[in-house]
Amino acid sequence: MKNFNSDKEAAEALQKAFSDLKSEIGKIIIGQEKVVDLLLISIFSRGHSLLVGVPGLAKTLLIHTIADALHLSFNRIQFTPDLMPSDILGAETLDKDRNFRFIKGPVFANIVLADEINRTPPKTQAALLESMQEHQVTVGGQKYGLPEPFFVLATQNPIEQEGTYPLPEAQLDRFMFNIVLDYPDYASEVQIVKSTTDGSVKKVEPILSAEEMQSFQDLVKRVPVTDHVIEYAVNLVHKTRPTSELADPITKEYIEWGAGPRAGQYLILGAKCHALLNGKFAPDIEDVQAVSKAVLRHRIVSNFKADAEDLDNDAIIEKLL
Repeated sequence: MKNFNSDKEAAEALQKAFSDLKSEIGKIIIGQEKVVDLLLISIFSRGHSLLVGVPGLAKTLLIHTIADALHLSFNRIQFTPDLMPSDILGAETLDKDRNFRFIKGPVFANIVLADEINRTPPKTQAALLESMQEHQVTVGGQKYGLPEPFFVLATQNPIEQEGTYPLPEAQLDRFMFNIVLDYPDYASEVQIVKSTTDGSVKKVEPILSAEEMQSFQDLVKRVPVTDHVIEYAVNLVHKTRPTSELADPITKEYIEWGAGPRAGQYLILGAKCHALLNGKFAPDIEDVQAVSKAVLRHRIVSNFKADAEDLDNDAIIEKLL
């Protein structure tokens, strides 16, 4: 791993790595550039992400491709109604000498794909809470550290579909971003059909090691932020809370519950990384706005009036911006 002489040199290396990552991911994933950008921003910011979209939009393939490009260990957990917490975390078993031995579960990897996370009951969903926040698991009173860097990238089908369980608010709050995948545009879909039916095999080359990734994560943390940008982020979060003195009239009319303090933290972390990746050495208000929907859309709960007027969370956030 290369040692950089200055943060400026490290920032330029991060921009180069980001460009190379997007090129490698683009070999497999066509279109969805905004989604790829947000996923990489969350990873460089040490955040977990939730991808929401109907089946068939390559959510699982996207996450697998990112893991390959980052040269990190990867495990996929298929969430089903009968999945148990021990199927995620691991369990203690008796060995041949009648001694208890801990068998690690699939959560012990750098990138964990929680596939269709809303298809399992809340008890099993909650098994990820400690690992997402503390980067450790506790089994039988013993704590086990997870490998670093550690990310949970979860996919979720829309709640309206049958056989799903809404994620608990405490778990939703631990995801830095909620990223919505939409259908590809016409030109992208033509290219997707061409590239997936021609029999060719495309291989993704690893770009970053775990050590390099952690170095860039530390760099993102060190990015300076002016007070007025922090105040803008906190003000935006307060505007989502109906009981706040800073609440917007839109909030009082359409929002039942607003975002918590983690929202402000993730707005600033995301803005820092967004600034670096766009050639700036400190974030401004535009960088906060660039990540605001992904940070806030799963942290506000709209009321019945919003539903009746077909006003979704993205539209409410747009009005608050």
